[in-house]
Amino acid sequence: MNKKFSIKTVVAIGIGAAVFVVLGRFAAIPTPIPNTTINTQYAFLAVMAMLFGPLAGALIAFIGHLLIDLTAYGSPWMSWIFASGVAGLLMGLFMKKIDVSNGEFGKKEIITFNVAQVIAHAVAWILVAPALDVVIYAEVASKVFTQGIVAFIANVITTGVIGTILAVAYAKTRTKKGSLDKE
Repeated sequence: MNKKFSIKTVVAIGIGAAVFVVLGRFAAIPTPIPNTTINTQYAFLAVMAMLFGPLAGALIAFIGHLLIDLTAYGSPWMSWIFASGVAGLLMGLFMKKIDVSNGEFGKKEIITFNVAQVIAHAVAWILVAPALDVVIYAEVASKVFTQGIVAFIANVITTGVIGTILAVAYAKTRTKKGSLDKE
């Protein structure tokens, strides 16, 4: 294994997928739109993708969403599972330059984090999930694009609020660069 896919990353994927499942199963809020919920797990995903990179983000979301569908509905809805993986991948790619491990997560990082998550959610929920629903499952386009837009809005808000709070809290646990003096 290379440095980018270390044992630490593999463990993070396993734990991340498990937390994603727990949040997706027990901390999701129904919306008036059928089969569409307000999901808190994407806030956690954004932070994990930022910390461990795009591949970890994609795998956490893909595995986690697959397990949610299997445990909640009995069968996976692959279009949305794939879209979750895309969201995790894009968050990790767009947040690559944020180095929260140095204890810094200020205004610039918060803006980068939130622009990245908005773009990732837009691609996943407004483009990928509805398009695959139409192609794979022959769903009615107006229905699935409505679901996608509602999911996009809900996920952007929860990731923006909860994800930013998690990232700021995590940064506060890290030692800031140059804060230690040599005696």
